[in-house]
Amino acid sequence: MTTKDTLGNPTSGANGRSLASFELALRQFQCSIQDPVAAVDEALAESPGLVMGHALRAYLHLLGTEPGVLPVAKESHEKASALRSNDRERGHLAAIGHLIEGRWAAAGRALEDVAIDHPTDVLALQVGHLIDFFRADSRMLRDRIARAMPAWSNTMPGYHAVLGMHAFGLEETGDYVRAEASGREGVELEPRDGWAQHAVAHVMEMQGRQKDGIAWMRANQDGWTRDSFFCGHNWWHLALYHLDLGETDQALALFDGPIHGKRSTVVMDMLDASALLWRLHLLGVDLGNRWNTVADGWEPMAGAGNYAFNDAHAMMAFVGAGRPKAAKQVLAAQRRAMKGAGDNAAFTREVGHPLCLAIGAFGRGAYGEVTTLLRPIRNIASRFGGSHAQRDLIDQTIIAAALRGSERSLARALAAERLAVKPNSLANRRLVEQARAA
Repeated sequence: MTTKDTLGNPTSGANGRSLASFELALRQFQCSIQDPVAAVDEALAESPGLVMGHALRAYLHLLGTEPGVLPVAKESHEKASALRSNDRERGHLAAIGHLIEGRWAAAGRALEDVAIDHPTDVLALQVGHLIDFFRADSRMLRDRIARAMPAWSNTMPGYHAVLGMHAFGLEETGDYVRAEASGREGVELEPRDGWAQHAVAHVMEMQGRQKDGIAWMRANQDGWTRDSFFCGHNWWHLALYHLDLGETDQALALFDGPIHGKRSTVVMDMLDASALLWRLHLLGVDLGNRWNTVADGWEPMAGAGNYAFNDAHAMMAFVGAGRPKAAKQVLAAQRRAMKGAGDNAAFTREVGHPLCLAIGAFGRGAYGEVTTLLRPIRNIASRFGGSHAQRDLIDQTIIAAALRGSERSLARALAAERLAVKPNSLANRRLVEQARAA
């Protein structure tokens, strides 16, 4: 049985009730709220032959980069593959197969082809967009969505998500004015769209507009926090604004509260916890016992080696908490990953492994080794994923190592470079003054 979804896409194995539950799960996924897994399970209970229900269930387990979820994704993929499906759905199943095998680029290409033929397939757009983010493919973050926008209008369900995704792509390609306008429009249409909210937060971070950023996040706080599984990252953005202003107490309060107060062991949440603490560590802030709680969350995954971006943040926690055994596990897992066939082998080899070695060297006080390892990768760091704001940690680490070591001229040069790019940043001004004094 084939029916059409609300946007006109033929959907195999659906009836009215299952389609309603599936589209509820889609909305929850778009806004990063509530429990889309439960909603898609309801859809599948109603219609076990709903191909796109199985596809969405697989995506929801794959896109968190959590180790140990492959069996669930494989089960969903196998069930969907045994069902009658159309060309659009088979494109999704091909993408899922690539993701299961660690072929991120191939999965993104498969979904690119789906969206070219079906530009209102919002799931193809969103999953493809997230794959572009994991690969830090800034051009595709923008252009995958731009291609589809002529097929959309503000009367269509999910248009807010299309605007939010386009906003983030525009921001990552430096088109800040258009990015802010698109993100604001997305939030106006759907105040609970955490991704659109976050796209505007990125704009303000990149422009050094800390006070505007704080006002932006506080004005719609209920919208992006209520029942959200993405709100930790948006709290992290708020903490970055306070850090730039020199308000470390506020940043610590956010860490102790919404960022890490519940000791979440979800990878996405632990990434933000590690990233914030490492920035505070570079500033010489007394962190008390905070590193240990983050390291506790990472330790069961120390040997995963499934995504280099995660490895680096686990390494920060293990170095910060003084856990050399766990740090060695990360490095061993990376060495295994570099021998693998998936895309993560290149992510790890080109950026992730030297970055983890540099983080370890920083912990030992081998600051010359840190700069030697990081200078060759700072301009290619996008190859292992993340956003410009997240990867800025690499430059911050180089400068901190140069200041602590004997490379004061390098510190002055890199601090001047940062100020030229973001002259409104109070943190950059302080860094220039510190480098000059050194």
